[in-house]
Amino acid sequence: MRLPASPTVKAPDGSDVRVLLAGSRGSCAHFELAGGQTSTAVVHRTVEEIWFFLTGRGQMWLAPGEGDGDVIDVMPGDCLTIPVGTRFQFRAHGSAPLAAVGVTMPPWPGENEAIVVDGRWEPTVR
Repeated sequence: MRLPASPTVKAPDGSDVRVLLAGSRGSCAHFELAGGQTSTAVVHRTVEEIWFFLTGRGQMWLAPGEGDGDVIDVMPGDCLTIPVGTRFQFRAHGSAPLAAVGVTMPPWPGENEAIVVDGRWEPTVR
């Protein structure tokens, strides 16, 4: 499969998603947030994800449990995990989009998977 030329869907966090492949134990998608934008913070009910950043620079807020969480600077070549139940939000610095390939385990179950939560930053996309 080739990367679709345009987004397939809008993620619950407001990023553009190009759905790639899915198997019985996981799925894969390309996520992109326009330069200068901040996603809506969400938490996943049942899936964990691994993200590998391809383009752009930005930050990712990860907050497992009840604490304030951590802010991680991200750039091409960085890889991170989003465990089940972790609140997260990301933002793209500068004018270039922040893009990543994400693997979801188990496969993305549908629109009720992500819950919008209070985040670290004010979102600019919905």
